[in-house]
Amino acid sequence: MTAAPFHLATASFGTGADTPRDYLERCLDTITEREPTVRAWVVRNEQGAREQADRSTARWREGAPLSPIDGMPIGIKDLLETADLPTQMGCAAHEGNFPRRDNAAVRALREAGAVIVGKTVTAELGGSEPGPTTNPFDPARTPGGSSSGSAAAVGAGMVPAAIGTQVGGSIIRPASYCGNWALKPSQGAINRGERQTTSMSTHGVHATCQEDLWLVAIEIAKRAGGDPGHARLAGPDSPPAAHRPFSLGVLETEGWSTVDERSHKAFEEFVRRLAGTGVPVAARAGHPGIERFEQSLVGARDTTTTITAWENHWWTQDLVAQHPDGVSERGKAVLRVADRLGVDGYADLLERRARIRREHTALDVDVLVSPASPGPAPLWSGDVPGEPLAPWPTGDAVFNTPGSLLGAPVVTVPLLTVAGLPMGVQVMGRPGTDARVTAIARWLAETVEPISV
Repeated sequence: MTAAPFHLATASFGTGADTPRDYLERCLDTITEREPTVRAWVVRNEQGAREQADRSTARWREGAPLSPIDGMPIGIKDLLETADLPTQMGCAAHEGNFPRRDNAAVRALREAGAVIVGKTVTAELGGSEPGPTTNPFDPARTPGGSSSGSAAAVGAGMVPAAIGTQVGGSIIRPASYCGNWALKPSQGAINRGERQTTSMSTHGVHATCQEDLWLVAIEIAKRAGGDPGHARLAGPDSPPAAHRPFSLGVLETEGWSTVDERSHKAFEEFVRRLAGTGVPVAARAGHPGIERFEQSLVGARDTTTTITAWENHWWTQDLVAQHPDGVSERGKAVLRVADRLGVDGYADLLERRARIRREHTALDVDVLVSPASPGPAPLWSGDVPGEPLAPWPTGDAVFNTPGSLLGAPVVTVPLLTVAGLPMGVQVMGRPGTDARVTAIARWLAETVEPISV
């Protein structure tokens, strides 16, 4: 049985009609049922989770929970260090790695009383080499990446929330494929702890609903703060109420031509229904500012991946030197990209990123909406021996890289179903407006009827 949204269950914790331990057991039952096919987890600590849930049960019984997420079962992407579980990063070179310390966000979750169930599968080193996880709606399809296990665990109803990370599209795209809500916060708004290498990586949350999404994010930020030199995620302690935007812009990006006909139809119906709410909806055809912004985004996907390749290549170089057979060919490819780029090329890309951010700042719309992926999750059966490696085995991040380049808050809303599979709509605002973007995403979910084609 899939557990209900956690924020709804807590109303019964004080009376004893339900308990965090009972809630956890329902989650573990779902894991037992679905994990053999979905394969979302690297390692679990079920006995430790039960002990954590029992302590939470006692706190709720005494009327002294540590936070609104006290007792919430959560999965942690296996890029983040955990004191009680190994951190192997989906990489053979890190097999058995057990640093016995907590990432800042993990420690914050423990302080808030959350129950850490285990580590979820990541694509190798947070890149594009897939792990074993399958899509919870169709095991022949990818769950997305690199937060594969976090997205699939939530999408399969195993846990109400899980922590992911994103540099290009690693939170938002798998949320789209797995039917989740997800928040990729403003750059630096949630402390990454030891994971400070890249200038566009963020921690974020997958969840079954907007309320649990926000509660997890804000409780982490209240305790761990933001990255060094950055203000923490700002907003209310309780989930932001639905907020009607004053205007919306539709963003196509260079990914528009990659969207299949059926997914186009679903998103166009979403835009039609948006226009029917009376909120002004602008697009590039009739809005010079959006057109300029769209033009600035041409090549954004390659810009994002190349910046990240340069920023990651120093430690990747060391890892490959120490473990030449412990990193995949996809993982090693970042070294070749960085070698071609060089120091001056990296500086040019940073300037290009700055120009894109200026164009975004100049826009006169409240938020931008776009597909969260080019369609539902694509089929994936593995690379074909003797042929070149598939370029996007966990799906194309073309709609997600603009939000990463901008350092902007993005929320995925599971509003579309295409051929029986989920596909998200993403809402993007200006940096620092995470609560407002979350509130507008909630308004969309409450105002626009879900669309199925």
